[in-house]
Amino acid sequence: MIMEHHDKPAWLESLYAQKFFASCPIHDSLKKNEKNICCLDCCNSICPHCVASHRSHRLLQIRRYVYHEVVRLEDLEKLMDCSNIQAYTINAAKVVFIKKRPQNRQFKGSGNYCTSCDRSLQEPFIHCSLGCKVDYVLKHYKNLSPFLKVCKTLQLSPDFFVPQDMGDDDETMYTTLSSDSDSDNVSFSCTELVRKKRSGLYVCGRLSNTVTDEDMATSMSRRKGIPHRSPLC
Repeated sequence: MIMEHHDKPAWLESLYAQKFFASCPIHDSLKKNEKNICCLDCCNSICPHCVASHRSHRLLQIRRYVYHEVVRLEDLEKLMDCSNIQAYTINAAKVVFIKKRPQNRQFKGSGNYCTSCDRSLQEPFIHCSLGCKVDYVLKHYKNLSPFLKVCKTLQLSPDFFVPQDMGDDDETMYTTLSSDSDSDNVSFSCTELVRKKRSGLYVCGRLSNTVTDEDMATSMSRRKGIPHRSPLC
């Protein structure tokens, strides 16, 4: 059976069908085994421990924002035309929602709304997600291929940490750009990091739970001394 031109590519279908942020059955006994990566060549969701066997493949990191799955706009633009899709900012990175987020509205005012799910948008955007744009293009143009781009390589962003033989006692710092409050991907909050940096507890890329005399002396030396008034004439 020959596929028609307007059919969605396999990697796009996998973004909708795969279940992300679930425990990886292959590495169930290891830490940080949450499937937050999509291998576009295998059309499968994988965890950071699976990356070693997919290094030559196109890898797309999946993130969370307000309980929805998102991808970096910079990565998605390498795969298809993302114009007119509203992007959001998470930790200084622009992201795009993957799936639709239907919003029931009894009345449309004089505003800008998504072409597919009627969600309120900022000007000049007309799509609130990747799924909404894909549906719009297929409905009006009947062909998705003009909007697709040739992408032979796609690697994880530099901020993504890939574990290497992590054991139960490994204290390696592991962070992702997840914004979900219930996600356990982030090992420590930014507030805690700033606080520990100021108190001298952030040493050599690791967080220390103990305070030594040397740490206290370093912290105290940063404080300003008592101001002295000039002698009165």
